Amino acid sequence: MQHLNSILIGYRVALGIHDIAEPFDFWNPGTQGDFSEWLWQRLGRHSSLGWATEIERDAERLGRPGMEMFFELLDEFRTSNHQLRDESETSIRVREEAQQPLASD
Repeated sequence: MQHLNSILIGYRVALGIHDIAEPFDFWNPGTQGDFSEWLWQRLGRHSSLGWATEIERDAERLGRPGMEMFFELLDEFRTSNHQLRDESETSIRVREEAQQPLASD
């Protein structure tokens, strides 16, 4: 069951060893992180076993590879996260433009 978790930890360690700066939304030591919070909302549950175990359990139940399911969820998270960020930036920009004085003659 810990196969997915082990692979992702190894990937994270390799990034650090090679000084590769890459968004790592799904694992931040000591914190739940944005991905896990999003995933718990997406799945409608929480688990003390962690998100990797829950993804593997769901994948096994559905007869799918856990890693494939993880990357599909990560893509969905990043898409929804970018959409929220874009909407937020647009909202801020509109408010800033509304606060600027109009050019007078």
